[in-house]
Amino acid sequence: MRIVVAVKYVPDIHADRRFDEGRVVRSSEEGTLNELDENAIEAALKIVESLPEDEQSSSEVVVLTMAGPESDTAIRKAYQMGVGRGVRVSDEALAGSDYFGTVSTLAAAIRKLEEEGPVDLVVTGMAALDGLGSVVPVLLAAELDLPQLTLAGKLEVDADARTAQVTRELDDALEVLSAPLPAVVSVTDHANWPRFPNFKLIMAARTQPIEVWSLADLGIDPATVGDAGARTHILSATPRPPRPEVEVVVDKGEGGRALAEFLIRNELV
Repeated sequence: MRIVVAVKYVPDIHADRRFDEGRVVRSSEEGTLNELDENAIEAALKIVESLPEDEQSSSEVVVLTMAGPESDTAIRKAYQMGVGRGVRVSDEALAGSDYFGTVSTLAAAIRKLEEEGPVDLVVTGMAALDGLGSVVPVLLAAELDLPQLTLAGKLEVDADARTAQVTRELDDALEVLSAPLPAVVSVTDHANWPRFPNFKLIMAARTQPIEVWSLADLGIDPATVGDAGARTHILSATPRPPRPEVEVVVDKGEGGRALAEFLIRNELV
């Protein structure tokens, strides 16, 4: 069983977002592995761990990302969780890629991995917390011409029957879907609880090698990705305006009137 997990290096959600020429500023000091991708990694590791021991030894979980060298932080976090191999696609021409450029690059990298042996499953998180577009899993399945099972709250794989089954949590029902392998699956944060790295894996992750591929390695024309190939462009970006000072009203019997006046003054009623 070979599973590829597509992950993303994102700015820490607690850090201030900054933009430079319409792009989010990413640095190793403020970035991290996308939190929802930890659920995807956990799902992949659990699938391998559920296999018979002889099949586990021949199985592989590969994390794949498209970013600069700062994203090694995200890959090493995946190593700490137990992933055995990490691939980073880096090229200056990728700067400014939109969803379509990102997906075409990830798909090309997956096809390159398939040259070594079949890829049985591609797993992603439900969204990246920097953009929250939630479209990469769908576009990736279309680009690879594979079945898609998205927003899985539960994922089960039958290696013998070569099928994947997911359960989706809807407002008033549970939806169960299945597809033959290979397939693309995205999981939600309800799918599992990502494991805590142990000390041995944390130490090993510091020196574990990371493979770096360029666009030339993937046979991608630089004109089709990055700013050159983007279908969308950021025209402007400004910092979020500061919040107004909080108005504190000490209730001395007139609190209700003060609240009503506030709501009327701000056209909230």
